[in-house]
Parts: sequence; C-alpha cells; structure tokens
Amino acid sequence: MLKSVGVLIIVTLAVVRAEEPAARSRSSSRAEWVREHRSQNPRLYANEDIYEDATLSVPDLIRKYGYPSETHHVTTDDNYILEMHRIPHGRDKNNDPSVARPVVFVMHGLISSSADYIIMGPERSLGYILAEEGFDVWMGNARGNYYSRAHTRLNPDSSTSFWNFTWDHIGYYDIAAMVDYVLAITGRPAVHYIGHSQGTTSFLVLTSLRPEYNDKFKSVHLMAPVAFMDNFPSEDLASLARYSLTLANLGTAIGLDEVFAKGTVFTFNEQGEIVCIEDNSLVNFCRWFIPAFSAQSLAHFPADMLPVILGHTPAGSALKQFAHYGQTISNAAFRRWSYTTPVQNLLAYGSLRAPSYDISNIKADITLHYSVADTLAAEVDVLALSDALQNGKAKRVPLDKFTHFDFAWGTTAKELVYDDIKEAMWDYERTH
Repeated sequence: MLKSVGVLIIVTLAVVRAEEPAARSRSSSRAEWVREHRSQNPRLYANEDIYEDATLSVPDLIRKYGYPSETHHVTTDDNYILEMHRIPHGRDKNNDPSVARPVVFVMHGLISSSADYIIMGPERSLGYILAEEGFDVWMGNARGNYYSRAHTRLNPDSSTSFWNFTWDHIGYYDIAAMVDYVLAITGRPAVHYIGHSQGTTSFLVLTSLRPEYNDKFKSVHLMAPVAFMDNFPSEDLASLARYSLTLANLGTAIGLDEVFAKGTVFTFNEQGEIVCIEDNSLVNFCRWFIPAFSAQSLAHFPADMLPVILGHTPAGSALKQFAHYGQTISNAAFRRWSYTTPVQNLLAYGSLRAPSYDISNIKADITLHYSVADTLAAEVDVLALSDALQNGKAKRVPLDKFTHFDFAWGTTAKELVYDDIKEAMWDYERTH
C-alpha cells in the first residue's frame, strides 16, 4: 500500500507542475484567500477580530494589540534575505524602552513563521508573554517562508536554485546570520534561544557544524525537539520516508521545489476539523497526510482561533526540507543531506556518504521540552538526544495528551511550558 502511496504522490507532484500558475494565484494574496474561506465558513468568523487577525501581517498584528513592533532584514552569507520581527519591550509591564533587557531569540518550526509566537493573542502567545516578563524578543523567519522569500539575485517564483536548501542551510546560515545581527544591534554578548520543531533541528545543526556559536547562547530551550528519529512514531510516514530522495529529485526536475505555500493544501471546517482543499493538485497527498496525524488532537486549540492559525499557517517551505527529514528517518541517523550518488557526497563532504552531525561539538546549556503524545518526536529519541548532549536535560510536559503543535498553539502551553522556560531564563540571568 505504501508503495502505491509513494507512486501516487510522485504522480501528483507531476500534475502540480502543470497547474502551478493557479496554485500561485491562490497563495499570492493571504487576505483574498481568507475572505474566500470566510464566505464559505461564516460562523468561524463571527468575531470581526478573528477575521482581522487572520489577515494582518505579523508586524501589524503586534501593533494592533498595542505592542512595539520592529521589522529587520538580515542577509545571509549565501545571499538569502531574512525578515525578523522584534517586540523590544512589554505593553502593560516592563514597558520602559530605555531599560536594557536580556535578549531572547525565538525560531519557528517547519512550514511555519514568526506568526506562531503571536497569533494566539497577548494572554497565550509566547512572544507577548516574554515581552511582558522583561525580555527583548526577536522572532526569526527561515529562508523560503512567507516573510523570508527573498534573495539578492534569485527570484523564488522563477528560480529552482532558490529552493535548493534543507534545514542544514537554515542552521548553518540563517540562524547564524540572525544571531549575529541581533547581537550587533543589541550590543549583547549572547542570547537565550527558544526553538520549536525544525527550530530545534536547525539549532543543533548550527552548534554542531559551527561550535564557536555555542558561546553566543545563554540558556537554550528546544520544544518538541527533532533530531534523532530512529523510533519515529508514525509508521506510515516512516515507511514513506524511503521515497524522500526520489521525491526531492522529481520536484527539482519539474520545478516544484516550494511546498505548503499559504492557503493551498488544507483548511478547517466549521467543526474545527482539518480538511483538504479539493480544487488543489495536492489533494490526494493531503487526503493521505491528514489521517497520518490522526493522533494529533485539536482538543487543546481554542476553536474560535482556528481561522487565525489557518491565516498564517502553513507559511511555505522547500520540498528538500521534508526530504531531509525523510532521510533522517529512513537512515535512523542525524546526518547532513545525502546526495543522489556517493561521488556527489564526496565532492560536498569529502566522504562517500553524508557525515553525521557531531553532537559532541554542542556545548550549550540545553533543555529539551517534550511530550509523550508527540507523533513527530518519540520520547525514546528525545531521551537519547539528551544523553548525547554534553549539557542537555529532558523535561517532560506534565500532560499526556499534549501534542507537537500544542507547543505553539495549545491553550495550556503557557502554564505547562512557557512559564517554566521564562523562569529558567531568569534563573540564568540571576546566577550569571
């Protein structure tokens, strides 16, 4: 069956290329897409604030709720232009702009953006919570997402080369460039770091490949950490992972390197259930994809906020980001991107196969926040990663049904995760 699923996805990707202009048209205007969704699901948008929050950009959304908002652009060493969003101080507390504050850098997961940390509103969003508690909050955006779809030379709409990256590049180039920029602007020697999902993977990539960056981080908090995937919980996705390189190569061949752009694959119905957008070339993939995550309950998401989540997520990514995770699962090893042939690996790395990331290079003080209901990060793999890290410890979320996405959007995330992270960062400040 899984072989047929893999073939189905390959055929679907080929069809997508022929229909690409229509897909791009749907994703070109977020506001237009949300308006259409609102007309089809009016009860979800009974509150006008919900509609507005689903359409506003991150900077505008921050300002709407009375917080100071800054937008910064950072160019990486390989010429990608990234957009960062900053909340320099609080609204109700710690709101004196002249006061120097400890800096925290927050990084999103796969197909997400900085929006993850502000869309749930001032009471529940990590970005606002940290600003109110006295931190200078910087939120990053990885190359290829809605806010970082830019390059000094390459056009993301017409250049296949723009999308030739994985989370290896995001760690090596993007995180490094953004951290250096934040340190230069703030004059601080180091930052606190919080990452979710791919934001954990890319951090581990950076500090293993460029160990000099370990000293640029104070405390590090990795939520739903994804690195060791030997015991990947989803059997269907684990089996499909062996097609990852084939899919990536096919995507490159037909020019389909960008996936999960805004409003093109799935949506929410009025019952709060994730459903596929039927007039989309990826509908067959979507119909397979959603049941694979059936264990991911939306019980901890406020139903009235689902349109807002949908208005900002997915935010786009490169197909190769998914493929690199596929390689990690199928190889049962945390390695760099494996090229099609050993000769290509030899040219890239000096070895016939892609080398493993050297975990022994990672010396930062890291806490791994994990949950047993996470279908993307198995507890046994998180604990193995914790053991492998020089200064790592694992902290289990005390709620058995807490899921991978609850770390970003869950109604209980503040009490179960964010408050603990906030206290740990202040403990660091008091003792160093």
